[in-house]
Amino acid sequence: MSGLRLFSTASGVTEVMPRLAEVEAEVQDLIEANMQAMLGVRFLASEYSTGPVHGGRIDSLGIDENGAPVVVEFKRGTDAGVIHQGLYYMSWLMDHKAEFRHLVRDRLGATAAAQVLWSAPRLICVAGDFTRYDVHAVREHRRSIDLVRYRFFGTEHIGLETVASVSGRPVGPGACRRRRAADVQGGTRADTDKAMAELAAAVDEVLLGLGDDITKVANRTYLAYQRLRNFACVCPPRQTKLLVYLKADPKEVDLVPGFTRDVTGLGHHGTGDLEVQLRTERDLERAQELFRFSYAVA
Repeated sequence: MSGLRLFSTASGVTEVMPRLAEVEAEVQDLIEANMQAMLGVRFLASEYSTGPVHGGRIDSLGIDENGAPVVVEFKRGTDAGVIHQGLYYMSWLMDHKAEFRHLVRDRLGATAAAQVLWSAPRLICVAGDFTRYDVHAVREHRRSIDLVRYRFFGTEHIGLETVASVSGRPVGPGACRRRRAADVQGGTRADTDKAMAELAAAVDEVLLGLGDDITKVANRTYLAYQRLRNFACVCPPRQTKLLVYLKADPKEVDLVPGFTRDVTGLGHHGTGDLEVQLRTERDLERAQELFRFSYAVA
């Protein structure tokens, strides 16, 4: 990993040396077996054939927590072709939507298949390393691409580091404001609506400002802010409050009635078990530590 050194303190201090996988399948098998925990993606299929015409096999297919289709490509070391290969498979995927929906329906059910988010397909490349040319290249594409560097440490640990993360269809910071503009024109609570729209824009600015590896995805019912996984989901303003759902563990937070709530097991839009209710800019200031905590654990 870039600049990361890991030490064991079991008996004194001993450095655990990083290593690459012996073969590509070593890292692929591990991540496929734990894809939701490691990448925030529900695993669908391995070595998925694109048929005799295209003549290829997608390393892994999945669907993320927002319903977006995900192509995952693995390379043991550094491979200049991994991005282009992945983009080729993404193009195939967009031309075979019915086949993908059928796969989702078989694995996850009809409801999941009906909610596939085709506006935000993703490519995740997991490799031993990437060059600066790779990092530059992903910023020139119009697709959502994550470059993830891995390293094994000893026999019991693996590290994942996001080298670059680019959103193919960014939703501008003013999206929430524009969404509410029509309501303001036709509603009777213009002042309240305007205040909520301004609060939503401020939340957007704070969340995006937490790091340069954040992408934003517009789902049908919320805006998701993600690294590899969602760390915050913001629902459209409702009357006098804005609801934000975080991946922070509610058990590790001092819950405040009217401000934070444990929604584990309760139905709600977005992902995350900690609900934060924002009504004023002051609430946003109080929430920023929780935002940073959720960002750190995502």
